[in-house]
Amino acid sequence: MISLYAAIVAATLTSHSLATDTVGCCSIDSVPPLNIVAAAQLSDTLPRRRRAVEYSDWYSRRLTIHRIGSYTMLPLFGAEYVLGNQLIHGNEGSGIKPAHVVVATGIGVLFTVNTATGLWNLWDSRSDPAGRTRRTVHALAMLAADAGFVWTGAIADQAKRSNANARQHRNVALGSIGVATLGTAMMWFWKN
Repeated sequence: MISLYAAIVAATLTSHSLATDTVGCCSIDSVPPLNIVAAAQLSDTLPRRRRAVEYSDWYSRRLTIHRIGSYTMLPLFGAEYVLGNQLIHGNEGSGIKPAHVVVATGIGVLFTVNTATGLWNLWDSRSDPAGRTRRTVHALAMLAADAGFVWTGAIADQAKRSNANARQHRNVALGSIGVATLGTAMMWFWKN
C-alpha cells in the first residue's frame, strides 16, 4: 500500500512544477494535491481479488449422485435402442416388450433424479463464475433431452398402431438420446 502511495506521489510531483521560495527549497503550500485521476488509473490496473465461493456438503453429495447417474445413462440408452429396434422389426416374443418398458422406466427415473440434482446444484453454483457457461449449456441440453423423453413417452401408445408411428417414436427417442449424450460428453470432456 505504501509503494502505491509513493508511486502516486512521484507521478504527481513529476507532472507538476513546484513553486520555490527565495532560498530554493520547496514550500509546503506549493506541493500540488494528489492527483486523484492518477490514483484511479493505478487502481484499475491492479487485479481484483477473487471472491470465495462456498459450496455445501450436500452439493458434493448431489454431484456424486448426478455423476453416477450420468455413467449409468449410456448403458441404458444402448439397451433401450437394442430392445426398441427388435420391437420395430417384429420380434415381440420372449419378454422384449416388458424389458423395453422396464428400461424406458429406468431412463425416466434416472432423468428425474439427474434433473433434480443437476438443477439444484446449478442453483447452488449460481455465484461461481468458473465454468458457468459450461454448466448453463449442459443444463439447457439436458432439459431439451428431458422434453424429448417426455414426448417419446407420450407417443409410445401410438407406436403400437402403425409402423409410421413406431418410427416416429424411435426418431424422437434417438434425438433425445443424442442430445443427452452430447450434453453429458460436454461435461466429461470440456473442462474449465
